[in-house]
Amino acid sequence: MDTENFPRRFDFAHDRFAFANELVWEYQFDAATAKMNFRPLAPKPDYAHRCFVLTRAARQFLYHARFDAGQKITSDEIYCQLIRKVVARNPRKPCEIAAQIVIPGFANLFEFSVAREKLLKSACGGAWRSYVLRSHWRMVFPISRAHQEQTAAALGARLEKNLSPIIHLVKFPSLTINHSMILFAAVKTKTGVEFSAYDPNQPEQPVKLMFDRAKKMFSLPANRYWAGGELNVIEIYQSWLM
Repeated sequence: MDTENFPRRFDFAHDRFAFANELVWEYQFDAATAKMNFRPLAPKPDYAHRCFVLTRAARQFLYHARFDAGQKITSDEIYCQLIRKVVARNPRKPCEIAAQIVIPGFANLFEFSVAREKLLKSACGGAWRSYVLRSHWRMVFPISRAHQEQTAAALGARLEKNLSPIIHLVKFPSLTINHSMILFAAVKTKTGVEFSAYDPNQPEQPVKLMFDRAKKMFSLPANRYWAGGELNVIEIYQSWLM
């Protein structure tokens, strides 16, 4: 085990879930109005409203679990017990290496979630966990440009320490976006910072979150559920209050 690089930073190829947090709505961008129209998906998705569940659980596996492909694959009953132990751990602070929970038979979370998708979906927690978060109080209060400037700096500093910040992306009170991601890289640009993130809604590839230094504003490009544009970012799972 590499203790020099502990805690280990989130590795997109290995530390994400292979399955997605499914969308409840079908979104269509209207170029004429620059707005996103939506309608309920049919049939109703089986696994939705769990973006916060997946980002929390992914970091709990990063902070508290170790995969060992050299060990034999075990039963679903034992895997369920191990998953529940991991997601009962503190998502804000990594444990000591010696205290990590060993997941036998798989090399990483991505591989594990390919093979045991239903088990992980069941054991990681219900959709209510995306709504009952101690940090949700913060989005109802004004978020200043100074706050966003400080947030961008804090996120960069945490990444330099190999910590993998979990963020809440929000537009309040409209709630056109109310979502969670894990950041794993940051690159300074001429205009600000380009963050790379794991988005549980679209786990196929990393997404880019931009911070504009002059505007002191974050923005996210258009995707399957967001028309694109400026939004606010709050770091969560990083203190007792958050």
